Amino acid sequence: MSVPTKLHYPPAGFGAPKNRRGHARGSREDIGLPAGTEIFSADNHLSVAADIFYDKFPDDLKDEAPRIWYEDGAYLVGVKGQSFVVGDFSAVLMQYDDLPGAATGAADIGTRIQELADDGVDKELAFPNAVLALFHYPDKELRERIFRIYNEYVAEIQERSNGHFYGVGLINWWDPAGARRTLDELKALGLKTFLMPLYPGFDDDGVVIDYGSTAMIPVWDAIEEAGLPVTHHIGETPPKSPCEFGSVAVAMMINIDSFRDMFARYIFSGILDKHPGLKVGWFEGGIAWVPSALQDGEHVLASYRHMLDHPPRHDIRYYWDTHMSASFMVDPLGLRLIEEIGVDRVMWSSDYPHNESTFGYSEQSLSAVVAALGPENAAKVVSGNIKNFLGVS
Repeated sequence: MSVPTKLHYPPAGFGAPKNRRGHARGSREDIGLPAGTEIFSADNHLSVAADIFYDKFPDDLKDEAPRIWYEDGAYLVGVKGQSFVVGDFSAVLMQYDDLPGAATGAADIGTRIQELADDGVDKELAFPNAVLALFHYPDKELRERIFRIYNEYVAEIQERSNGHFYGVGLINWWDPAGARRTLDELKALGLKTFLMPLYPGFDDDGVVIDYGSTAMIPVWDAIEEAGLPVTHHIGETPPKSPCEFGSVAVAMMINIDSFRDMFARYIFSGILDKHPGLKVGWFEGGIAWVPSALQDGEHVLASYRHMLDHPPRHDIRYYWDTHMSASFMVDPLGLRLIEEIGVDRVMWSSDYPHNESTFGYSEQSLSAVVAALGPENAAKVVSGNIKNFLGVS
């Protein structure tokens, strides 16, 4: 198998992200995929334009409700006029929120479907955009209410999309009873997966939550029993020191490499040994990180096994092959390493409408997958694997 040595990001001739448009020109066969292959982006994003939290909060709590408003080209979220979306994140949102389908509700989902179809994408799994700024809303009871409203919002869009749009839900991860409650609600709404933060914040005593701790076992119990796959996504790791120049690029470079902490906890803290039914997806961090993480995990286990209270029950590779998958947009290096990663463990995505997305040149990205893997394996990567992950047809 061969992989093109270079694919421009984006190819020369395309404009700034705001000016990009769908650019599909041919059929699936023209790309090299088997006839009838549905292109399913495993990682897109949704901006909320409606003031859904304020509208849905009861009258006696409206003063505490997060507000959504449009400012300088982006949909922001905050309370009492203060945006939670600040600095570079706000500036980045302004690059793409004006795309016709970027901020979509149930009533206008057709616009988004058409915009993606114009770029050759048939289906999508959509993660939140600015709403992620509410991950650590201080009042946990209201935080759960906020998540419930968001889940209902994306579930309605999903229902109206006729199978084109799948929304990623949000759950209570800090309280076992809340985890069961929100997972039951999420499943009843028809959502197929949910997003867990890489950094879960603090418990009620102000102590940092450790996902691998004894206290979190009942939460993982609830997740395993729900039978829904867990997703993790980049975007929570700011630079640890000031950056006078190039802060957007520095922040992105840090975020792209943000999975190792949680990856290690799943294996070395025993989360997967205690909960063998879990299925985990890593999104927007690419796939090239996987071989080095596996290699380093094997080295660490060989070097420190004697110091571990509960060494992993299996070799490191087992946990990846059995429980995990990852998505990419354009990853020539990762495709070269596909035999180390596993063709069944990777999922292509457009990442619409982000700056780093393939929107506007998705066919070229898809063609690179076919060139690297061949038609049948490429069909798994651009369609079959994400369907298997979500349990949809």
